[in-house]
Amino acid sequence: MSIFYDDQTKTFTLQTAQTTYQLQVDPWARLLHLYYGRRIGDDCMDGLYPAMDRGGFSPDYYETALQRGAASPDIRPQEYTGFNNGDFRVGCLEVTAPDGAAGADFRYTAHRIYRGKYTLEGLPSAYDADQEAETLILTLEDPVIGLRLELLYSIFSRQDMITRAARLTNCGVGDLVLDKAASICLDIPFGKWELLHFHGRHAMERQPERRPLMNGIQTVSSKRGASSHHHNPFLILCAPQTNEDAGDCFGAMLVYSGSYRMDVELDSLGLTRLTAGIHDELFRWKLHPGESFTAPEVLLTFTHRGLTALSQRYHHFLRYHMCRSKFTLARRPVLINNWEATFFNFTTEKILSIAEQAAALGVEMLVLDDGWFGKRDDDLSGLGDWQVNERKLPGGLNPLIEKIHRMGLRFGIWIEPEMVCEDSDLYRAHPDWALTLPGRKPAVGRCQLILDLSRDDVVDYLTEVFSKLLREHEIAYIKWDMNRNMSDVYSHTMPADRQGEVSHRYMLGVYKLLERLTTAFPDVLFEGCAGGGGRFDAAMLAYFPQIWCSDDTDAAERLTIQHGTSFGYPISAMGSHVSVSPNQQTGRSAPLGTRAVVAMAGTFGYELDLNTLTEDEKNEVREQIRFFKTHYELIQNGSYYRLAAPDEDAVIWQFVSQDDTEALVSLVLPQPHANPIPAHFALKGLEADARYRIEDFRIYGCRGQTPRAAWLFEREYSGAALMYAGLTLPQLFGDAPSAQLYLKKL
Repeated sequence: MSIFYDDQTKTFTLQTAQTTYQLQVDPWARLLHLYYGRRIGDDCMDGLYPAMDRGGFSPDYYETALQRGAASPDIRPQEYTGFNNGDFRVGCLEVTAPDGAAGADFRYTAHRIYRGKYTLEGLPSAYDADQEAETLILTLEDPVIGLRLELLYSIFSRQDMITRAARLTNCGVGDLVLDKAASICLDIPFGKWELLHFHGRHAMERQPERRPLMNGIQTVSSKRGASSHHHNPFLILCAPQTNEDAGDCFGAMLVYSGSYRMDVELDSLGLTRLTAGIHDELFRWKLHPGESFTAPEVLLTFTHRGLTALSQRYHHFLRYHMCRSKFTLARRPVLINNWEATFFNFTTEKILSIAEQAAALGVEMLVLDDGWFGKRDDDLSGLGDWQVNERKLPGGLNPLIEKIHRMGLRFGIWIEPEMVCEDSDLYRAHPDWALTLPGRKPAVGRCQLILDLSRDDVVDYLTEVFSKLLREHEIAYIKWDMNRNMSDVYSHTMPADRQGEVSHRYMLGVYKLLERLTTAFPDVLFEGCAGGGGRFDAAMLAYFPQIWCSDDTDAAERLTIQHGTSFGYPISAMGSHVSVSPNQQTGRSAPLGTRAVVAMAGTFGYELDLNTLTEDEKNEVREQIRFFKTHYELIQNGSYYRLAAPDEDAVIWQFVSQDDTEALVSLVLPQPHANPIPAHFALKGLEADARYRIEDFRIYGCRGQTPRAAWLFEREYSGAALMYAGLTLPQLFGDAPSAQLYLKKL
């Protein structure tokens, strides 16, 4: 068993292979957090928190008023906070009773331990693929207002992962109103910590930033109705000395795709508190008697082995315990998307010419992007009218699909189910289906409004529209886009006192629609997109085994975007393509080989008109596809190592096979210098006593190669030599040259 309860000390100890998590019911039936960190066994750790008198400014509970300092909620580590009860730090909950009284004070009443993983109503959550999970459910109640709190924990011991969630139920006689309902509280009483988070903007997502905690509250959040390009719902707390290979670090990943908030507070006594959950702005949830509210899941892990170990845990866990698609571990096709080749301006002949060239070069799928439906020659109109535009595609989709199939390619298509243009038949028929404020002109993004997926009738309509599309056409792939953030949040069918539920009910509607379609069409590969990486989160990975990483396809910019993404998300989830040079977003030029090296740190495909390439470039594309297919398993399912970051002269990353028999190192030199410092790196993850041969060494976009390069790489090396002494590359010249080394164990 991984969960132990000691009735004498009233402690719950949760063990994974390398970590211990402990909490305790105190003498007054309140729940305290005692410890989370390296595995320590089942010793009770309540001695870490001696009673101390902090004066009246940290008030005690009424029961302990004469034992000043014995039990103040303001200074003790909490497992989940009450509300308006003397804990002045950032809290988990805001609740109002029928008489207007705002407050909650939870007392432990029961617990349950069982094998298996809990599930969450209407929300994606991790699943127990290996039948190894164990679950603890702690039940607490506020006897005054009748609010029951269930804290849910599932332990994945071998993965060193703990999942947490919370459920609130009104067991009273009157309505309760929740203005905040976080998923977790994690108190870390000791130590100095730094916050590593991933900020950005559209076309520049998940930029890593690491800063020491300040005294006060630091917030990572989105109020955009999506997890957003601007902040990712994943953060790391790490010790100052922590690097890729060593040091303490905690990871917290919220399994949610809507507006969220993660607060990290360093209080006056040095305690660090993390809370995470749905954003409280525009959130107000009414609970009638008997009704429950379930907060999203959080994936927690701790390691003392540095950032690489933490990342690899999340990579493995998301692939094997979050992604549900049959394509998660299956080989996915190399595809070409027509968007950057044609934008809206395409015909059947143009698409077929791209497909014909793609088939000749080894591409396996063509994806038809925006513009195939309705009155859709630009982004001003047509969104929501999912009937084929036969002016562009005479006879509809099927003749095009049949011709593409005859070329040996599969067919995929772009959709944006959640949106509607005002200039569309759908909006003219159902203007009340859009989120708009009464009496106001709505804010408009990309000339589109958001359909109200908090409504069952809208979800039912979209289910039938896209089920019909997939039933009537042989479509192997769906690119599901979402190209604006949420404003004017108001549902025309929701009563006034429940409008604060619309944003979250919208996300529940999105999950319901995704669940229906991915379940009904399991043989379709679904890829997520939200203007690129605007909804790149663990919840979306429950439905999409891959997500378009960014609308920025510039190889140099993708280095940082994909580097930041890799801290929490697996390479197999990152949609990444080779696009045209000069790049359409930045105007920057990069060698074709370098663009492919960067795209191979993802799902790999193309986003350009292959007809414009020279014969030499076409041969290079053939070889890129052959190389990627040869090393597919190593790239998509191998262990990932960050060897050098984008703020260094060279960006270097490495894949190692699960059995340590193969490795692939990729290097990009964004800006070569005159008289440079040599590019030196040490490999990781190899077997020290084994011997490895560099079987393939390639340099791309380099205007010169010294004889020393051939001499250096015509050798065998021990794993120890490669990991501890390392390798030094010859000088690389040119515009963003790159290199790849493939090693195999002898």
